[in-house]
Amino acid sequence: MVGPKKERLLFGVFVLVLIVIIELTLHHFHLPAWPAIMVMIFFFVTHMEKSVIPHMILGGLVGIVGYMLAAPFVQATGSLMGAETARLVYICLFVFIIIVFGEMLPVLLNAYGFMFMLISSIAAGVEGAEPDPWLWMAVELVGGTLIILGIVGIERLMVMLNMPMHQAPVATGSGDHFE
Repeated sequence: MVGPKKERLLFGVFVLVLIVIIELTLHHFHLPAWPAIMVMIFFFVTHMEKSVIPHMILGGLVGIVGYMLAAPFVQATGSLMGAETARLVYICLFVFIIIVFGEMLPVLLNAYGFMFMLISSIAAGVEGAEPDPWLWMAVELVGGTLIILGIVGIERLMVMLNMPMHQAPVATGSGDHFE
C-alpha cells in the first residue's frame, strides 16, 4: 500500500494550522467562523482556481442578502398563501433569478450565493445563536479573503520548499493531486 505523498502531508499540516489560527481568532472575538470556512471549502472545490474568487466572495454576500430578504417576503405574502408556501415561492424566485440572470451577472448570481442563502438559513436556526447577517457578511468578506490569501501563501511556500502543487489536495477519490 502506498502512503500519502509528503507534499500532500505538508500542505495538509499547513492548512490545518491556518484553520486553527482562523478558528481561534474568530472564537476569541466571538465571531462565527462558518462564513469564512465556506469560502475556504469553495476554494478547494474549485481546485484553488483564483479566477473564481470574486464569484465566491460576492456571490456569498448576495446569498446572505437573499437570506435577509426572505423574512420580509414571507411576512408580506404569507397571509395570502401561507408561510410555508411563501417560503417555497421565495426560494423558487431566488433560484430563478440566479438561473435567468446568472449569465449576465455571474460574479453576483451563482451557486455560491444559493449555498450561502441556504447555510445562512440553517445558521439562523441554530439554538442559542442570534442571527446577525451583517456580521456574517463581514466575516465572509474579510475572513474568507484572508483564508484564501493564506492558502495561496501556503501554495507559494510549497513552491519555495521545492514541492510545487498543481491542484489543491481535495478529496476526489483519485488521491493523486500533486505532480
